[in-house]
Amino acid sequence: MSNFDYIVVGAGSAGCVLANRLSEDPNVRVLLLEAGGKDTNPWIHIPVGYVKTMVNPNLNWMFDSEPEARTHNRPIPIPRGKVLGGSSSINGMLYVRGNARDYDGWAQLGCTGWSYDDILPYFKKSENRETGSDDYRGTGGLLNVADLTEKYELLDAIIEAGTECGYPANPDYNGKSQEGFGYFQLTQKNGMRHSTKNAFLDSAKGRDNLVIETHAQTTSIILDGKRAVGVKYLKKGHPTEARANIEVILSAGAVQSPQLLELSGIGRPDLLKSFGIEPQHELSGVGENYQDHYVSRLQWHLSKDVSLNSKTRGIGLVQEALKFGLMRKGALTMSAGILGGFVKSREGLEVPDIQFHIAHASFKNPKTRVFDKFPGLTIAPCQLRPESRGSIHVGSSDPLAAPKIRPNFLDNTLDQEIHVTAMRIARDLMAAPAAAKYVKFETLPGIEAAPTDEALLDHALKTGATMYHPVSTCTMGKDPNMGAVVDPRLRVYGIEGLRIADASVMPRLTSGNTNAPVIMIAEKAADMIKSDAKLKATGS
Repeated sequence: MSNFDYIVVGAGSAGCVLANRLSEDPNVRVLLLEAGGKDTNPWIHIPVGYVKTMVNPNLNWMFDSEPEARTHNRPIPIPRGKVLGGSSSINGMLYVRGNARDYDGWAQLGCTGWSYDDILPYFKKSENRETGSDDYRGTGGLLNVADLTEKYELLDAIIEAGTECGYPANPDYNGKSQEGFGYFQLTQKNGMRHSTKNAFLDSAKGRDNLVIETHAQTTSIILDGKRAVGVKYLKKGHPTEARANIEVILSAGAVQSPQLLELSGIGRPDLLKSFGIEPQHELSGVGENYQDHYVSRLQWHLSKDVSLNSKTRGIGLVQEALKFGLMRKGALTMSAGILGGFVKSREGLEVPDIQFHIAHASFKNPKTRVFDKFPGLTIAPCQLRPESRGSIHVGSSDPLAAPKIRPNFLDNTLDQEIHVTAMRIARDLMAAPAAAKYVKFETLPGIEAAPTDEALLDHALKTGATMYHPVSTCTMGKDPNMGAVVDPRLRVYGIEGLRIADASVMPRLTSGNTNAPVIMIAEKAADMIKSDAKLKATGS
């Protein structure tokens, strides 16, 4: 058994940050375990390659939800990265911090130290915003945050349409105010993806005190009574163990961190026993409180060729490939969304509760993502703070078996109402004068096919999907009897030497894409881990 001070499980968005920050101290030894391999696939680094990496089983765990009646018994893909950089190596590269009220809400729930004022310094610490710093934005950090290098006629028109509908234009939704329409900011550098592996791990991997193991799938936490002392893992299929003298830190994500706890006997005793797992420690909240953003698509056939569809085939694609190769610009640098919008569903709200992902492109099948042969536009709305709750639990004692993911999407009637309102707002945008002149007709779901709220909801339930933002399955809180799994310092209740730092600890889903908040969580976790170790060493 190899000995380390810290073992970090998962080299994803959080794990790469933790490995870097913890190994800054040359007096500690850090082991970083990643079930996937190195990020050598070129499609990882070419931004538009996410359409390929999202469906590549060598890079993606390819999880699916359990079929549920409400969403027409469809298994819904829940992509998670299986490679150095984790989901930051396969995601849409959108840098969205969420709303300040999200974090103040965490603090009000009893998560001391997680208010917006508390966490803003960590957002700024990690960030190098190319356009400069201010009271809200940072420069000099390891993660590069870039603006789009080009703007587009149609998307500019939609921003104008937003103002015609009463929504402001907003050049920085990560700044003072989130509300309004503006181009997304991206985790890219020089026109290439900038994952947490690129940003945090590449600058640390040469340190003598950091060991990085790929193709190393953790199967359980080794417990000595109520203390975590190491992990068991498969190294290219061979059983291996490693000891942690100070802490084991789970950064396996909202799907696999609860799975690892349950495989180790931490969770609900009745559930564990039903799968032949011997309970070691009761924590009823493990795997519960699952939240995610549910999104549906509306699409339009355009009257002018101002979309990306024609640039993805034939001579158009050749031209875009040359543009990318020579200037790192154009369609090959595109992210999962190009234009974003944050709006309120009704009067009286203090902050937006709807997000739009907008791209001047369209495709019929979201799995193949083959662009339409006509010029098209897609608007994908989601409710930012859903009330519906699901769960993620083991379905077997086999550590190589996928967990059972039950999202329970749009279970809550308020979620349904806000989602339909978001779809109505999308139609209003495209009917506003600035945008209407580009529209031929709505193709999905189509005005005649979905003229009523009931028909729009039915379209969302039949065709919608996750925005790939699973959170809260090991939620942070002040009372394990109320479902909390970790305390505000991210320590697992009742187990010494075990901490969790990833999306699973969020008490509530943030108002936007979750990659940036996860990086922030890891930055703050690293400081807390160092501080706690120092206090323990000095006997304070």
